[in-house]
Amino acid sequence: MADDKPLVDAHTGTATTGHEWDGIRELNTPLPRWWLWTLYLTIVWAIGYWVIYPAWPLVASYTTGALGWQSRAAVMTDLDDLKAQRAPMTSRLAAASLTEIAADPTLADFARAQGRSAFAENCAPCHGAGGGGAKGYPNLNDDDWLWGGKLSELHQTIEFGVRSGHAKSRESQMPAFGKDGMLKRDEIVTLANFVRSLSGLATRPDFKVAAGKKLYADNCVACHGENGKGNRELGAPNLTDGIWLFGSSEAAIVEVITNPRGGVMPAWTGRLDPVTIKALAFYVHSLGGGEK
Repeated sequence: MADDKPLVDAHTGTATTGHEWDGIRELNTPLPRWWLWTLYLTIVWAIGYWVIYPAWPLVASYTTGALGWQSRAAVMTDLDDLKAQRAPMTSRLAAASLTEIAADPTLADFARAQGRSAFAENCAPCHGAGGGGAKGYPNLNDDDWLWGGKLSELHQTIEFGVRSGHAKSRESQMPAFGKDGMLKRDEIVTLANFVRSLSGLATRPDFKVAAGKKLYADNCVACHGENGKGNRELGAPNLTDGIWLFGSSEAAIVEVITNPRGGVMPAWTGRLDPVTIKALAFYVHSLGGGEK
């Protein structure tokens, strides 16, 4: 009958597990007691946590815990405390006009700080964390504005949006010259090259300036102006400043003339309170492109 007594390693005096690989035996070294006690304590801690705090999902709810604590309630308490701290300044901001806020450095700083937080939550997904925009989303750091960059103009745009469906929304619509058959393909290409020439961009070698100028005069002057400077009352962009919402390549401009976009900015009135909208206007104005 085989001896079931475990072998003892001659060098360490520790019993082996009986496992052996290529002549190497595994020692059956016990775990340190401090490690075992730490493990037991974590088990006890976990059980206590399950009892005290919300922990286990049920069919239609969850265990609420002996303390009745909820992270949502804790967050709401923190938000209420923050609102209470801000209440005096928020009341002043609500009562003051845009002009009065701009004349009060303390109030203006408070508005910008509050606007920064609101921008991160509501505007950054489209305009970027720093307001730099992207293709199809305006850069709020430059001095190029479709509807104006003054505080009052920014406030109106934020409040009622652009093509948002609100009765006071900013509205503009560029005709689909290609899609609706108003211009032929070669005419659109000629017109695109003329538009590029307005901002000093290179044109095709065979581009006929006279033909492009006539197409522009017949189809674009009414909104963009004789010199291509645009019209803020109509939301028509300046075609001479080298700032392009959808790109300045010939292909990009041809696409816009053929089938123009109609970007939508939501009306924030009703979604955000009037104080937050004021704060947003001040923050956007401070990004670098705001006008006096």
